[in-house]
Amino acid sequence: MTGVRTKVNRVLLTLAGLLLVVAGGATLAVGLGVKPPSWWIYDDRHEVLLTEANRTRWRDEGWWWPVVIAVLAVLLLLALWWLSAELRRHRLAALAVDTGDGDGAEVRGRAVEDALGDEAERLPGVDRARVLLRGRRDSPEVRAGLRLEPAAGPRETLERLVGQGLRNARGSLGRDELPAEVVLKAARHKAERVS
Repeated sequence: MTGVRTKVNRVLLTLAGLLLVVAGGATLAVGLGVKPPSWWIYDDRHEVLLTEANRTRWRDEGWWWPVVIAVLAVLLLLALWWLSAELRRHRLAALAVDTGDGDGAEVRGRAVEDALGDEAERLPGVDRARVLLRGRRDSPEVRAGLRLEPAAGPRETLERLVGQGLRNARGSLGRDELPAEVVLKAARHKAERVS
C-alpha cells in the first residue's frame, strides 16, 4: 500500500510540475514574441491573460459563485488531504506481540528497528544499515536500506539478512511472516592509484 501511495504521489507531483512548466514556458515564449498556436489563451505579447470581459462574463449568473466556491473548496480539501498524508507518521511506534497466554504484549518499534539494524550491520560486507518498520501494529513491514562495502556480494548479503536477521526478528516477535523490502546500495570508495 505504501508503494502505491508513493507512486501516486510521484505521478501527481510530476503531472502538476509538467503542467506548470508547460504553461509558464508557453506564456514566457509568447511574451518574448513567439507566435502561439491558434488555440492558445492569448495571441499577442501585449495582450493581458484575462480581459475585463472574461473576468466579469459570468458574474451575474446565479450558478457562477456557488460553482467557483465549490471548486475551490474541493481543491482546498484535496490539498489538505495530500498535506496530511505527507505529514503522517510513516514509522511504526509499537508492535503487538502474541505471548501465547492470550494477553499479548507491546514492543516499541524503535527497539525492533535498532535490533534489526545492529544485526544487519554485523553481516559481512555491510558498511551501514538503516531499518524502518511500517504498516500496522498487527501486520508490520520492514524496510531496510543496506550500504554494501565494495567487495560485498549483494546476493549473499541478502540471503544472510533473510536467513539470520529477519528469521530472528520473526521468532522474537512470534510471527510466521514479516514482509521486508531491502534496498542495497554500494558504498563509494576512492579510486586506487596504480603506479
